[in-house]
Amino acid sequence: MKVPNPIIRTLPIFFCSAGFLISCSGLRTVDFETPVDTSDKQITFQERQVYLQEDLGLVVDNTFDGARLNGIEKLNDSTIKAIIRPENEPINSSPYYAFKIASHHPQKIYVSLEYPKDHPHRYVPKVKKPVGKWEALDPAKIFIMDSLVTLELLLDEEPTLIAAQELQTSEQVKEWYHGLSSDKGYVRTYIYGTSKMGRELPVLDMYHGGKANKPIIVLLTRQHPPEVTGFFAFKAFLETVLDDSALSKAFLNTHRVLAFPMLNPDGVDLGHWRHNAGGVDTNRDWSKYRQPEIRQAVKFIEEQLKKDGARLLLGLDFHSTYKDVFYTNTSQEGSILPHFEKNWFSALEENIPHYKVNESSGNSTKPVSKGWFLKRHGAVGITYEIGDNTPRDRIRTIGRVSAQEMMKILCSNTNLN
Repeated sequence: MKVPNPIIRTLPIFFCSAGFLISCSGLRTVDFETPVDTSDKQITFQERQVYLQEDLGLVVDNTFDGARLNGIEKLNDSTIKAIIRPENEPINSSPYYAFKIASHHPQKIYVSLEYPKDHPHRYVPKVKKPVGKWEALDPAKIFIMDSLVTLELLLDEEPTLIAAQELQTSEQVKEWYHGLSSDKGYVRTYIYGTSKMGRELPVLDMYHGGKANKPIIVLLTRQHPPEVTGFFAFKAFLETVLDDSALSKAFLNTHRVLAFPMLNPDGVDLGHWRHNAGGVDTNRDWSKYRQPEIRQAVKFIEEQLKKDGARLLLGLDFHSTYKDVFYTNTSQEGSILPHFEKNWFSALEENIPHYKVNESSGNSTKPVSKGWFLKRHGAVGITYEIGDNTPRDRIRTIGRVSAQEMMKILCSNTNLN
């Protein structure tokens, strides 16, 4: 029998000033050894426009979601400079760029990406035509000198999209999770709040049967806008949890998953390097919850735990960095699953071909999500990082196997949950 499409449910949203956060929201804050000021910081919006270089016959465009281009200059008859700036500083050194470029006639053009001083190049340029797949630009066509990176491009009238990483805007992510849940009645999609600029904050709530007392696993991603390889792992992970296999059914009969696929939609759509529209790294706000995206996510999680008599077992926060790594908490004091990481990592090495887990363990001194999971709820907290350049098919394998092995371990420990 066909399962009816799930209904998008909008939950009540409550706002209050940071000064009255505790009394207004009733959320319990968490102290960290190294506090971070996550009150609003001023950001500089890029000017959205179509730039014309008529003497070169070029059209350059940043008027789409996920774009990042702060200006262009002509350098010579075959080269333009694309000025790339962050939303504010200080900021993590991860220069992100995305723009479209077209030529009135076929020609070879050089585009120099200019970053601010002390911000070295990070992301391999990706290119895409309107109808076509993303491809990494040929390394022979990339020339790097300090903070100036020059790309050799063959252009024509059809726009070429150039970006630091494949675009995964809030609308594209929405299309994905709607497609994922459209024929699965046990996947409930809620809009639990809105971002600083009014964009939807979605969560997928997944379980079979009743939800009372079911232990909860939380999945997070897109706190940092350019970190799409972490999102690709999140996609593969979640698709595996929902693949209707015998393992999936057994797992969702005994556990509940809350998945947050877009924690920073403003930063993603504005083409930010790191921060939200409040100019803040949201993965430093898991203490006082001054930013609306984190405050509302925490509120939703806490309400589900209280209302349904559940315990939070595990929190995985999917990110990207220079290489694959799992950041864990050294101390597991108070955790109901103190041996989860050891068992999970061993299973990954056994079941992913030619794979060696890169674990970096340290107690969270700053207010990041993995520390919040442990300090606030005694849950296992892991920051699940995928390398910027990890092959995309490899990411899908890692995401799929890590989900399967997590489900096996947690199903075997059901009596402890």
